[in-house]
Formats: sequence, structure tokens, C-alpha cells
Amino acid sequence: MFGISVFDLSWLVVALLGAGAITGLLAGVFGVGGGAVAVPILYELFRFVGVPEEVRMPLCVGTSLAIIIPTSIRSFRAHQAKGAVDMSILRVWAVPVVLGVIMGSVIARYAPADLFKTVFVVVAGVSAIRLLFGKDSWRFGTDMPGRPVMIVYGWIIGVLSALMGIGGGQLSNLFMTFYNRPIHQAVATSSGLGILISIPGALGYIYAGWPRMADYPNVIALQPPFALGYISLVGFLLFIPTSAWMAPIGARLAHRLSKRKLEIAFGIFLLTVCARFFVSLLG
Repeated sequence: MFGISVFDLSWLVVALLGAGAITGLLAGVFGVGGGAVAVPILYELFRFVGVPEEVRMPLCVGTSLAIIIPTSIRSFRAHQAKGAVDMSILRVWAVPVVLGVIMGSVIARYAPADLFKTVFVVVAGVSAIRLLFGKDSWRFGTDMPGRPVMIVYGWIIGVLSALMGIGGGQLSNLFMTFYNRPIHQAVATSSGLGILISIPGALGYIYAGWPRMADYPNVIALQPPFALGYISLVGFLLFIPTSAWMAPIGARLAHRLSKRKLEIAFGIFLLTVCARFFVSLLG
């Protein structure tokens, strides 16, 4: 399968199942869909099986968005059960976020691979700096802004999330904490964005990658039944069981951590992701 030995394939399966567990845990703890973990792992997997560089990153992003669907649903339900989700924010963001995802998916059809990596580095870096070194005085306001600003920011979240393969948690956490919302509420509310982003995003990447299947007929990882457009069905199926299982556990853990511990943990996590893709850009 994929032209690699059974032994190597077995290790890849084990690695993907383990990565799925980590993805689900982080989804629950940080209110993210887990894409920031899934994308770099999938990137190494697709490199190993010979997916060309020019289509490898969008294949990772599209697969990540598909993986986020069940993980985000479980994470959101766990946070909602604790009454921590601000549904009024999600209602304002729903339409602009989806429109942003659609635009991001169209961009993905034509964008070079380095664009995806650059977006990762910039967003993860800014978010990490805010969480690790930010002070309470770093505020845009003491309450959430008006509806027009919220709509614009929702659209930005949708576009960038579609290009990063994330559920929007990093971006919405950053935005909400700048407007004086507690980190626990930001994490919980962000988990709901994963649902709004991942479903249209996954469909968009099937559309974006569909012509690429014909462009690379010899790349098995891009051909049915192993893939649909820019979504790897193999990666999706192996991530789902453990990621969906661990998401509620992560959500429960998030509500036991102090605000500062949660910020430090999230910041270190984002710095790690930022460093990974910065090195990849240099290479």
C-alpha cells in the first residue's frame, strides 16, 4: 500500500492513531479543532509516501479540516454541557465565518504551498506571544465590539482557518481575550467555531483538489479510494477514533486548570507549531 513495506505502514498506522489521541485532547483543552497538531503530522506522513511538495500542504490542510468535524462536535458538546459557551457570539459569527471559509477554499485551489505555511507561522506566533507575554492591560476594550467589527473578524477567522486547516480556536481565543473575555469562556466558545469551519472547509477542499487528482495520476495518495480531492480518506479514518474519544477528556481537563496555566500551556503549544513550519519554510 502506497508502495511502502507492511512494517513501515504499521508504524504509520500506530503514529496516526496516537496523533489522533493528542489532537482530540488538545481540541478539548484549548478549544481548537486540533488542526495545528494534525497538519504537521500529516505533512510528514505524506512526505514519507511520496506526495509532491506542491500538493502536500493543501492535502494536509484539507484532511485536517475533515478530521476536525467529529472532534469539534464532541469538544463543543462537552463545553456546552458546562454552560461555558457564549452562543450569542457564535450566532453573530456563523454567516461571515462560513463565507470566509468558502473564500479560503477557493484561494487554496490556486495558492502555492508556502502560503499555507506562512499563515501558520504568523498566526501561531502572534497568538503565542499574546498568551505567554501579554499583560492584562493589553486590551482593545472591556467588552466585545459592535456587530460590524464582529462580522469582519468572523470573516477573517473563516479565511485564515481554511488556509491553516484549523477550527478557528487560535484566532477566536486571541480576539476574545483582547476584549476582556476569560480564557475559559474563550476556549469553550471557540470549540463551536470548529463545526462552522470544518464542514464547509472540507467540502471546499474536495472541490479545490479535484482537478489535482488528474494532474498526478501516479500519486496513489491522491487517488480514490484513498482520497477525495484534497482530503486523504486514510488519514481521516485513522485519526477519527482516538481524536473523538479524547476530546471530552480534554474539555474536562480545561475546566480544572487555572487561567494562567491554560494560557502558558496554549502559548507553548502554539510556539511549537510556529517553529515547526518556520523551519519547513527555510528548508
